[in-house]
Amino acid sequence: MTDRGFLPAEGRAPDTYAPVAVGLHGVTKRFADQTAVDDLTLRVHEGEFFSVLGPSGCGKTTLLRMVAGFEHPGAGRIELDGVDMVGVPPYRRDVNTVFQSYALFPHLSVWDNVAYGLKRKGLDRAAVRARVGEHLDLVRLTPYARRRPAQLSGGQQQRVAIARALAAGPRLLLLDEPLGALDAVLRKELQMELMRIQREVGTTFLYVTHDQEEALVLSHRVAVMNAGRLEQVGYPEDVYERPATRFVAGFIGTSNILDATVSGVDGPWVELAAPGVTRLRARPGAAVAHGQRVAATVRPEKVHLYDAATRAPAGWCEFAGSVRDVVYTGSSTQYVVDVPGGDALVAFVQNTRRVDDAGSPGQSVRVAWDPEFTVLLGSADE
Repeated sequence: MTDRGFLPAEGRAPDTYAPVAVGLHGVTKRFADQTAVDDLTLRVHEGEFFSVLGPSGCGKTTLLRMVAGFEHPGAGRIELDGVDMVGVPPYRRDVNTVFQSYALFPHLSVWDNVAYGLKRKGLDRAAVRARVGEHLDLVRLTPYARRRPAQLSGGQQQRVAIARALAAGPRLLLLDEPLGALDAVLRKELQMELMRIQREVGTTFLYVTHDQEEALVLSHRVAVMNAGRLEQVGYPEDVYERPATRFVAGFIGTSNILDATVSGVDGPWVELAAPGVTRLRARPGAAVAHGQRVAATVRPEKVHLYDAATRAPAGWCEFAGSVRDVVYTGSSTQYVVDVPGGDALVAFVQNTRRVDDAGSPGQSVRVAWDPEFTVLLGSADE
């Protein structure tokens, strides 16, 4: 195996990668009167660890099943390595799937579980032995080769499932919430293992999850789905730092979303008016007009808390308010600040000082942040 890695193209423009491993073109899937996937177009490039992220019922698993061949689209094309796969049965696609349920054979040893698909393909004994040994080494389970699945932990069973899927040498590995049944600590351990495995084998991974942190940690790129449609596709830091829609801002992590009106332009900045604001500004991602209603967002970790007598740095966005709630979360403390107009802003303050230094319930404060971290989302009605 070689550690090919995934090498982004110059300028990080996704459509300039080559080649395309999975191409979805106008794919639609309906069940009775429900549209599970709605006119979806997406490209996954060879060597990517690509995650599809969204809430339950958004269509992400249906999308994965169509790529695998277990479901067929009502419209559109699904291409693997440029070949249209619509109507091609699963066993004729160079694809393997890892499920949340592991789907291991309980009566077979770890070694035999990994070897099962290879024997079905008719490989000779030497080839099977070499391939199984290689993939048990890959998932660090060689000492457990003779154990049965019931004698393994949940994380070990999932690694067996991954080894079995990869041993057949698929061009594409589909993973349907494979860590969903594991506890939080084990999930984090397996996330690191998945990243390592994908880097070592270089196989394209198409991963489905509802866990925002998991998608951000694992992925080269992330597609966010909602109600069968794509809301945004991008690098994890772009999706998190520059959400394209109100849904993405609210679904991934915690966001402060403010409804505002464009009140003017100051050089590269758009000035915004909102109840209780001393100053609110952002760089426009698209043309905006005076008086236009927009939604603006800022992440809580970008927000600073000051006492009422202290002014924020010049040019920063700033609100006056009063502390409603203080929640200690370990590495940081969450402050919920009521501001005029009925809104509330959330600030995460790192616990690098006494936790009661930043404010207490009922205290008048100022919340402020660098306007570079303000993101415009579009119409306030969206």
